[in-house]
Amino acid sequence: MGVDLGLPHFDAELEELGQLAQTAGMEPVARVACKRKAPDAALFVGRGKADEIKQLAEETGASEILFDQALSPAQQRNLERHTGLPVNDRTLLILEIFAQRARSHEGKLQVELARLQYLSTRLVRRWSHLERQTGGAGVRGGPGEKQIELDRRMIDDSIKLTRERLVKVKRQRATQRRQRERRETFNISIVGYTNAGKSTLFNALVKARAYAADQLFATLDTTTRQLYLRDEEGAAAGRSVSLSDTVGFIRDLPHGLIDAFQATLQEAADADLLLHVVDASNPHHPEQIEEVQRVLLEIGAAEVPQLLVFNKIDALEAAQRPRAAVDHFELEGVQVPRVFASSRTGEGLPELRRELARIAAAPARPADAVHPTSS
Repeated sequence: MGVDLGLPHFDAELEELGQLAQTAGMEPVARVACKRKAPDAALFVGRGKADEIKQLAEETGASEILFDQALSPAQQRNLERHTGLPVNDRTLLILEIFAQRARSHEGKLQVELARLQYLSTRLVRRWSHLERQTGGAGVRGGPGEKQIELDRRMIDDSIKLTRERLVKVKRQRATQRRQRERRETFNISIVGYTNAGKSTLFNALVKARAYAADQLFATLDTTTRQLYLRDEEGAAAGRSVSLSDTVGFIRDLPHGLIDAFQATLQEAADADLLLHVVDASNPHHPEQIEEVQRVLLEIGAAEVPQLLVFNKIDALEAAQRPRAAVDHFELEGVQVPRVFASSRTGEGLPELRRELARIAAAPARPADAVHPTSS
């Protein structure tokens, strides 16, 4: 279910929500979209549309209703009572996917923190078994109120403990980064919208076997490997180069996840170069580039030099294919080098390696090397 509130990038076909649902192991049976000037305070979509959703769910045999926007606890509760089905929003769906995909100790801690933060806002208004129970004359509260206080305290304690564990992990990562800095390692982080082909490109560049699949959020945990580069004359790049594969970004990524994944995303903020991978075959790639730039700004990585990789050119029609393998692209008013490639077929990868070697060989002024001014 998607509601067009007049905001940019509304997905009328709900394509991305469907992909998220399939990634989480669900099977979409129907899609509904509508327009509103503002969300309904009680049901988000209004009573008439809620009745329509309920009838469609009964006709299709749906077992759950998903919304492409974030719902308040009250709206979620009211919709569930109105439709008689579980109702979840985009935020919880992304959290569920992250919980399924996290493999490392750090990743699991980060997902757990985000999940606890989400649940902490749902205690009072959604959990009916925790509603206040009134006692005798002049008595307020009762077993229900005590239970809600207990649950809130347990969640608060769990959030505190998880944060403390993540602080330790962050210290360990900081130590690893300092060791790389002492070795004068040139650090490259791969960033981009989810399912742009980042992990496939990572595997192709460093001959690794990181998990890669044609699905959203195939990779959550950061993987770092040494990258061996040679310039046009065949000489080594002259310094050690490391390449890190990071979690993909997505529209409306929950702020709790951005906060929780700060330790992982710090790899991007501390990099010498961001390898920004774009799915060139996706018709919405300009909006996806904007979303990646927004998240980079939020995590403090907006000033890190970038090299754009327009990936999946093997999926383009002949008329859409680029004339040159390397050119420049205007990003935030700056001319940034761009390489067209296919991490699946290997097309464009030699040119990408040469660009990376050129940038890594100029450590004194990397920003000038990556952000040349337009003529």
